[in-house]
Amino acid sequence: MDWFLDRNDRRVPTALRRDIRDYLARHSDIDPEHLADAELIAQEMLANAIDHSDGPIWVSLEWSEANPVLTVRDMGATFTLPEHVPDTAQPRGRGLWLISQLAPEFTVAARRVGKAVESVLPLTRPVEPLDPPRHTVNPLPHLSEAAPRGGFGRESFLRALVVQLANAVEAQQGPDAAQRAIAQVAVDVGGQAELEFRQATGITGTALTPQQIADCAIRLKAAIGGGFRVVEVADERIVLVNSQCPFGLEVRQSPSLCRMTTAVFGGIAARNTGRAAVTLEERIAIGDPGCRVVIHLGDSAAEATRAHHYTAAPPSTAGR
Repeated sequence: MDWFLDRNDRRVPTALRRDIRDYLARHSDIDPEHLADAELIAQEMLANAIDHSDGPIWVSLEWSEANPVLTVRDMGATFTLPEHVPDTAQPRGRGLWLISQLAPEFTVAARRVGKAVESVLPLTRPVEPLDPPRHTVNPLPHLSEAAPRGGFGRESFLRALVVQLANAVEAQQGPDAAQRAIAQVAVDVGGQAELEFRQATGITGTALTPQQIADCAIRLKAAIGGGFRVVEVADERIVLVNSQCPFGLEVRQSPSLCRMTTAVFGGIAARNTGRAAVTLEERIAIGDPGCRVVIHLGDSAAEATRAHHYTAAPPSTAGR
């Protein structure tokens, strides 16, 4: 799950920390001490990004492996983690040192722009979690996004429409249903785009090759204003990069919309190779200069970590 953190609203970090804590409490083996440690780690990571960087901040929480992983990305310079307890006279460093003592793993990595601070949280779970954190952070367009002549632009409007529809499903049927709905819509749209690609290229009756899957993905995104191109095509994977998001830079306000991209690409790939996994290595939505998407194909998808996984029956090649 992803959030955009508005540093100008001091209520947002508190609400976000509460979202994260409640989610962890619902799905971890209940250990009050470790849960408190995880909440403290989240608090210190958010505070560090707010106090020691400028510009936007993005927060991600993943729990696809044994322990949850919290990542905070910002546009600030990287730093070296303290090896010893900071002197009490030093104004900085104590929070980072505390995280390094509480977290099983804690790293800082430079990005092409800014840095990513990542912490493995000291929690385990008895079963696979079924629902993502329940958002209290407002996804609607900020008033500053209004056009000079009044009203919100296309990107802001469509972004808000998609996110609010997902929120409405979440409120009525639960967060797991909302995630399934977003993925299902994207897979369906991708399926129709694949049929159009087959019609345009005359491919019928056979599964698409990896190169054709890549061409289909590029064609789909180009039609809606994306700037994707192919970097690598092999039997095991496809690597795409992107220089322009169809939602524009406003996507940085709602990085969860990247879920649409993974589902569209993953659905097309899975229908033609049996299974697929999609990893978003870089994203415009979280401040990277561009996107880098890896689509793992067939049996190799099973080994992909921190990825969205898809399985599907062979595609129908008939138009509709």
